[in-house]
Amino acid sequence: MAAEVSGGRGARLHAAVFGWLSRPLASFHLVLCLCGLLTLLGAVMVLSASSASAYDPHAGGSVYGTFYRHLASIAAGLVALWAGLRLPLPAIRRASPTAMIGALVLLVLVITPLGTLAEGARRWFSFGPLSVQPVEIAKVALILWGAHILVTKARLLRYWRHLLVPVVPAALLMFALVMAQPNFSGTITLGIVLMALLWFAGAPKRLFAALLLGAGVGVVVLAVAAQYRLARVLSFVSDGTDASGSGYQALQAEYALADGGLLGVGLGQGASKWKYLPDVQNDFIFALVGEELGFVGCVVVLALFGALAVVGFRIATRNRDPWNRMVAATITVLLVTQAAINIGYVVDVLPVTGVTLPLVSYGGTSLVVTMFLFGLLAHCARHEPQAVADLTHLGPGRLGRLLRLPAPGVSTRPSVPRDSPRTERRRHGRTDRRPVVPIGERGGGGPPR
Repeated sequence: MAAEVSGGRGARLHAAVFGWLSRPLASFHLVLCLCGLLTLLGAVMVLSASSASAYDPHAGGSVYGTFYRHLASIAAGLVALWAGLRLPLPAIRRASPTAMIGALVLLVLVITPLGTLAEGARRWFSFGPLSVQPVEIAKVALILWGAHILVTKARLLRYWRHLLVPVVPAALLMFALVMAQPNFSGTITLGIVLMALLWFAGAPKRLFAALLLGAGVGVVVLAVAAQYRLARVLSFVSDGTDASGSGYQALQAEYALADGGLLGVGLGQGASKWKYLPDVQNDFIFALVGEELGFVGCVVVLALFGALAVVGFRIATRNRDPWNRMVAATITVLLVTQAAINIGYVVDVLPVTGVTLPLVSYGGTSLVVTMFLFGLLAHCARHEPQAVADLTHLGPGRLGRLLRLPAPGVSTRPSVPRDSPRTERRRHGRTDRRPVVPIGERGGGGPPR
């Protein structure tokens, strides 16, 4: 009898969950919910980490200074999130070439004396207490512009020249400028964006084999060219034997995860943040999550990013506009892969690369840009056909009115170049100028069906 009651409750819960997920705006609400949960978790963990690492009885500064700066980044990120939700997607697409040019200009300027020199690298522009990292802006520009080019040339992508040019040369130029800073982690994230764009554009698998081979050779060359990168790779290969050198952070991260156990030592009680794990609020924040919240906390983080992967691809598959689809899918791949790389080197299955954990690590430009990407993903969710119908007939709802979100466009016709059929004929020697007559207006003895 108890089993039947339990089974009945389980069936009702299952029906309730799947009933909610079938709602037109479920994807939209899920993206915002995941963004909020990850941002809240990040704020709590940054507070826990930075209040200890910033403590200096002789400095006289506030132990909450880092946390206050993180809150300021969250406030700017909320504005960026709203902008991603508010700006019309067609307008964003039209502005993508300008954004790409602007990103390239910033990448050039940052490696000049205009950029801030810190620890032998020029990666930021500093404006008093504020700093801007151009590579984060470049990621967004490459996503939007790359998707625009590949969708515009959709009918010609079976030809390698159109598939590769100009997206790949522009991306390689970005790689070169970012490595000139130098910024290896930024190059990795740009590489993820390029691979995702080409994959969702339908590039042949042999192209990815060539790109992966070239990327492998590039990584080896870059690792040998810089002593600190070579030391990281050798430390990873040597399985932590360099405990006092380049392998120190990775080893301390393992200790922190081991100390956490199942439920953790308690929020705020972790020992690793007391200088044992330097800059724990940045690249190794996941180690502090494991130490203070335990295995359960780590599983929650993994579940949140797993849910982001599911929801992001659901949004991409449900959108009819090809640019929306490609942008949503590429954003999802970028955010989830960044999280996988960060968690991978914290648990010592990947060499340390410096890729941050999205929304959880201490943030500046990275946090603001990531929240803008979440806003774009949520905006794409509002362009699912069922969501468009619901918003058109029932209005924007409470959240939409609160955020002053406009109704999404009802046009779902795929974006294709207007002259692509004629252009394709000319490229292959066919010069006939017969007009392309729309279906329904061609002769046939009767009215169009």
